[in-house]
Amino acid sequence: QVQLVESGGGLVQPGGSLTLSCAASRSIYGIYDMGWYRQAPGKQRELVASIARGGSTNYADSVKGRFTISRDHAKNSVYLQMNSLNAEDTAVYYCKAALYELQYWGQGTQVTVSS
Repeated sequence: QVQLVESGGGLVQPGGSLTLSCAASRSIYGIYDMGWYRQAPGKQRELVASIARGGSTNYADSVKGRFTISRDHAKNSVYLQMNSLNAEDTAVYYCKAALYELQYWGQGTQVTVSS
């Protein structure tokens, strides 16, 4: 089992940047596939970006070229660098760790893009 804690959300102006962090309670190296998801009001939770155990990454079309997922094994952490933010990026952002059928979620962090 692994606990996940997200941080770094907040209010940012359109065009601005934020970096989200997800700290895991145990080592994720070579074990978990990690992902960032988001859920806007009235919408389903959707995948934003993922990084597999082997290091391959995947992004939603809506964030390609703007968001970057990365990880630091020494800190048991995964990050989401978000640039050129717009109002459509407003959502609660969740971190997920997956090991086959097991899935663990963080509590989420709010990102609001508004002037």
